[in-house]
Amino acid sequence: MPTFSAPDGTRLAYHLHGDGDPVVCLPGGPVDSTYLGDLGGLSRQRQLIILDLRGTGRSAVAQDPSSCRCDRMVGDVEAMREHLGFAQMDLLAHSGGANLAAQYAARYPNNVGKLALIGPGTRAVGIAITGETRRELALLRKDEPWFAQAFAALEAITEGTGSDWEAIAPFFYGRWDEAAQKHHAASQPSNIDAVVHFGAEGAFAPAATRTALAALNAPVLLLAGEFDMNSPPRSVAEFADLFSDATFDVQPGAGHYPWLDDADQFVATTGAFLD
Repeated sequence: MPTFSAPDGTRLAYHLHGDGDPVVCLPGGPVDSTYLGDLGGLSRQRQLIILDLRGTGRSAVAQDPSSCRCDRMVGDVEAMREHLGFAQMDLLAHSGGANLAAQYAARYPNNVGKLALIGPGTRAVGIAITGETRRELALLRKDEPWFAQAFAALEAITEGTGSDWEAIAPFFYGRWDEAAQKHHAASQPSNIDAVVHFGAEGAFAPAATRTALAALNAPVLLLAGEFDMNSPPRSVAEFADLFSDATFDVQPGAGHYPWLDDADQFVATTGAFLD
């Protein structure tokens, strides 16, 4: 397992999948990066270099838990680029990892070749996702056999009277089948401290990040799943409007993990952009 040293000395690990031109991948989270797999076979077109964020997977737990704050991990991504010897790197990020990628691109714009944001989190750029937006997406699934129980749990969470997050898991997948259920079970965070510190006070500076991203010259793909409760298409489209050279795409029938819902479509869209 290859590793490198972060600026504070923490040993960080990464995984290599496939061959071809490299793309550095940042998982959501912070959770174990293995949930990304080989991104539905994208590794057949590009070499995936997938970082284990500090405190997750094979990477070490930092002595200072506050170093897991999103803005502070930008230095980890830059240290990885230097370790790999890349003048520029293509960068792909999923979910909460998009907050890290956005802040990296804002701070090091000349070091980014292409930027692919998949089901991106939007906190780094200050785009709020309302309960009503999530409710509208949920109602698109009203014919699903699991809908009634999941929707009741969602309503309770939205109203502040419930916290059954497990019950709403089906909303994050295009198909709530055996594969999705196994994926969900394997995608839970193992380091709760890292999760808490990731979005702690001071982690995001939306106004400054938005200003910097408006000047970014790199082409950007923002891909949303049609049913993605975490990153609704409407919010991802708003995110796309912040860039001067952005492609916004919605994958039909997909949730928060589009490579799992339709690998061929995901690889076709993402691979074409990266090429």
